[in-house]
Amino acid sequence: MRKQLVLVTLVSAVLSTLAFGQAKQSSSNAQGVQIQGNTEIKASQENTAAVAVGEGNTAKNTAGAIKGGTQIQGNTKIKATQKNATAVAVGKNNTAANEAGVIGGK
Repeated sequence: MRKQLVLVTLVSAVLSTLAFGQAKQSSSNAQGVQIQGNTEIKASQENTAAVAVGEGNTAKNTAGAIKGGTQIQGNTKIKATQKNATAVAVGKNNTAANEAGVIGGK
């Protein structure tokens, strides 16, 4: 439980730094995120778990994220909440995800 709280706090701090750090953000990476305007992210997760078993599997819970390959212009608000979310990927090359309030690509 403490690890999840620390992880959520760390992710929230990183996302708020990204969102409020600059009025315009750009990346030379084609998969980068470009934001022009104000972006507000309020995200919370509770009792989340992600389990991946096997080769090449991915399991993830994401709340309130702006992913790569996204360009946002104008004011954006993301309010995302997940409660008791579980993502499980079992087998070979499987993906399971719970994504609330997510904008953008992979």
